Amino acid sequence: MKKALALLMAAALSLSLVACGGSSASSAAPATSSGTASSTVSGAGTSLLTDKERADSFITVATGPTSGIYFPIGGAFATALSDWGYTTTAQATAASAENIQLILDGDAEIAIAMQDSVMQAYEGFGAYDGKEPAKDLRAVMRLWPNYVQLVTTANTGIKSVEDLKGKRVGVGAANSGVELNARMIVEAYGMSYSDFTPDYLAYGEAIDNMKNGQCDAVFVTSGLPNSTVTELATSYDMVIVPIDGAGRDTLVEKYPFYAPTVIPADTYNNKEDVQGVFVYNILVCNADLPDNQVYDMLTGIFENIDTIKASHNAANKNISLDVGVEDLAIPLHAGAEAFWKEKGFVK
Repeated sequence: MKKALALLMAAALSLSLVACGGSSASSAAPATSSGTASSTVSGAGTSLLTDKERADSFITVATGPTSGIYFPIGGAFATALSDWGYTTTAQATAASAENIQLILDGDAEIAIAMQDSVMQAYEGFGAYDGKEPAKDLRAVMRLWPNYVQLVTTANTGIKSVEDLKGKRVGVGAANSGVELNARMIVEAYGMSYSDFTPDYLAYGEAIDNMKNGQCDAVFVTSGLPNSTVTELATSYDMVIVPIDGAGRDTLVEKYPFYAPTVIPADTYNNKEDVQGVFVYNILVCNADLPDNQVYDMLTGIFENIDTIKASHNAANKNISLDVGVEDLAIPLHAGAEAFWKEKGFVK
């Protein structure tokens, strides 16, 4: 959705916010966030925007597919900013890769993305090999950890990553954040997609195929718990395949934005902890977003943080002021840096 079209259809887009869990947008005619706000917005510093400047600033929050948790949490960010006075919409997307592109193209102001995907785009490696490094990407804040979950059913006999050989595996939509995770994990175990048949499907579709016997295992990258995985565990004899041992050591050493973790017992139908890895989600924007607007949006987010925490357990447990700048691997936006410095979390 191009920005120009979005601005001409503000009334219609406000309905999208309601569908995404947000409140109604302001009735004020929207304007681009970098275009018509006063000079207060364009200068560096820590002054807040006026009510009119907020209402005249159209904020698109790029979220994720409706089957995942980016969607409700992203919708809550849009609601929080709407309650702060912005004209907002939450846009359903294919998640990290699409969100990064929306930010770079100027078609979204803020977006949720996995940090491994952001790092690949920022530095031009992995899925972005041969492309110009996306040095205009900036961090706004850290969000919640995404756990890489490799799920199967007991009848497949799959008990390890190596057991994927010869199977049909849902690896995520091509170049999505999930697919990038799958590719790196398989590589860390000395394998490649040639060792099995990859299905390039979003994990919701891939899990549906697994229920029908058309897929053997599926990579899911999400906060805990994931509703699609919960439904699978309730109806089927689901198995969470551990990501551990030498393969995990290799993964974490080569890609330090991953960290070892466990999927706790009773998250789904698992009676014991399952070894795994996670990577943080972060909120990103473009470097050219006005400094005062980013500062003001962060202020509004934390003024309405209860709205965001109420959207999902992962948000409730992990999104807070005291950890907002930990483990970030790309530079903060200048307006975000001013906000976090003021709060005492950046020197």
